[in-house]
Amino acid sequence: MADPNFSWIYIIIFLAIPLARIIPRILAKRGIGKKFSQPNIQNESSDFADNKFDMSEKTKIEHSKPQSKNDLVLGALHRGSKTFENIQKNTGLDNQELDSILEHLENDGLLKVVHKQGLFGPKTELYPTDKGFKEYYS
Repeated sequence: MADPNFSWIYIIIFLAIPLARIIPRILAKRGIGKKFSQPNIQNESSDFADNKFDMSEKTKIEHSKPQSKNDLVLGALHRGSKTFENIQKNTGLDNQELDSILEHLENDGLLKVVHKQGLFGPKTELYPTDKGFKEYYS
């Protein structure tokens, strides 16, 4: 009697299943196949009207934005910016203005300046204090 040949199982496991995952990725890279569209913004605005989006919620969102440049800098510090360059990039303030704001925050005790020795020389890191956290979130 002939032994049953189950080699087709190996073909399915080691060839068909990986190809089933690889082929759609290749087609998507080349732009062939299903095109998924982005949700329409106009439909989202009508969803808010349908769900009776409360205007008080919208005003709460607007009030959570920083009101002054000091708050803008404190917000950048709370989001993890530690260096002058990162804060400047995140806030869009010029050198002189940012320098004066940082000096003001340091004098008020809202900001702590730490000088460290790095691999490429000394570096200065800026950290918000507890008073700075309270000022930002109040």
